[in-house]
Amino acid sequence: MGRAKAARAAASLELGSSRAVAIAGFCGALDPSLRPGDVVVATEVRGPDGVRKLPSSTMLLAALAGRGIAARSGPIVSVDHVVSGNERLALADTGALAVDMESAWLATASDGRPLAVLRTVVDVAGRDLRTHPLATATGGVKAYRSLSRAAPALETWAAAAGPRRVLLAGPRSFCAGVERAIEIVERALDRYGPPVFVRKQIVHNVHVVRDLEQRGAVFVDELGEVPEGALVVFSAHGVSPQVRDEAAERTLRVIDATCPLVTKVHAEAKRFAKAGYTIFLIGHDGHEEVEGTTGEAPEAIRLVEEHDDLEQLAIENPGKVAYLTQTTLAVDEVNTVVEGLRGRFPSLSGPGSEDICYATQNRQDAVKALARECDLLLVIGSENSSNSQRLVEVAEREGCRARLVDDETGIDPAWLVDACTVGLTAGASAAEVLVERVIEALGDLGPVEVEERQVITESMRFTLPVELRSDVRG
Repeated sequence: MGRAKAARAAASLELGSSRAVAIAGFCGALDPSLRPGDVVVATEVRGPDGVRKLPSSTMLLAALAGRGIAARSGPIVSVDHVVSGNERLALADTGALAVDMESAWLATASDGRPLAVLRTVVDVAGRDLRTHPLATATGGVKAYRSLSRAAPALETWAAAAGPRRVLLAGPRSFCAGVERAIEIVERALDRYGPPVFVRKQIVHNVHVVRDLEQRGAVFVDELGEVPEGALVVFSAHGVSPQVRDEAAERTLRVIDATCPLVTKVHAEAKRFAKAGYTIFLIGHDGHEEVEGTTGEAPEAIRLVEEHDDLEQLAIENPGKVAYLTQTTLAVDEVNTVVEGLRGRFPSLSGPGSEDICYATQNRQDAVKALARECDLLLVIGSENSSNSQRLVEVAEREGCRARLVDDETGIDPAWLVDACTVGLTAGASAAEVLVERVIEALGDLGPVEVEERQVITESMRFTLPVELRSDVRG
């Protein structure tokens, strides 16, 4: 099309009440790894008159991924003539992925509206399309097919654009136990230097793990992966006595980051087992916290995952039974199971205080307080985060659609179509910065009005292990 025609086309557009502008078409590859038919989503458009950032590209990438379409993202540069040879190499050296002849000028028509640019590759970086007509024609067919497949995702992105209200659930994000566990690894790295080995994920969040890995933490599944005599941190979820014994046998230097509330459950398990009780542990099979607690009294503990499990329980002494719970469960579901246990075992004993973590309960209460006002609730947290998964379930029980995402890149704009009010929270192992990034991503689709809903203020703080306190030198 070129600069002049693109500028005239932009000037002639009548957007009216349109809430977004989407530009789609073909491009030439600058990155040598791009092949004909590949889909490129622009993170910015560069032209002779400047650069236009396209932050909402994240949402478009998610829409494509939701339809099984792989796409590359990066800068696209617009020029007013066909480029080849050294000129094309020079453009590639700027870091741009692809080149076209329209986007920079068409983008002027958006007039502040959310803008997306999607291009499909016709010709590869090292080939002049004018001197290889057959290859160019073949590439054009592939590019057209890819563009046709990608069009519905672009339509979904456009349909999701528009103003919306965001209700922030409070409290949200890190709890005291998670903050303590992360600080333990950070201080260990500062004091002893890398590598610091960590058994299992210190907390269940991919961003936390990735950040600590970049600082020198090494996460392992089992102690056998740790060199003898090395420093190892036990995760916030706790470990069994068998793991502690193995660490001692291998002369490992141990720093324990177990959450104090999990340690409390371990102590209760030992107390009940010593008194001869059969212990019903309400939790999820395979979760590290459940494995650690079970290890304290394996002969006495029976795992109960849900109410339906109660029918299969056969106990030798039904007059001497007790229950404990994983700390990150949904409060309502635990209460249902406990009521069922009391129905079968009237003399059922329980912990001195509730095992459900204060932060887990507070975050669930915060979701309940706003879920019925929302068209959609987004929970920031990783798939293996039990407390984050429970927040999704709590919202759904309140009649609200809910989705779990690691960050803004996991939001499918299809969820946002007709979602005028979006609730937002984060599990206890997800950082507040991820909440800010999601709000920014939603803002890239249109004006956002943010409202905080705080049900309680948290002030809990746990002390660090003595060897890592600032007044103690190792």
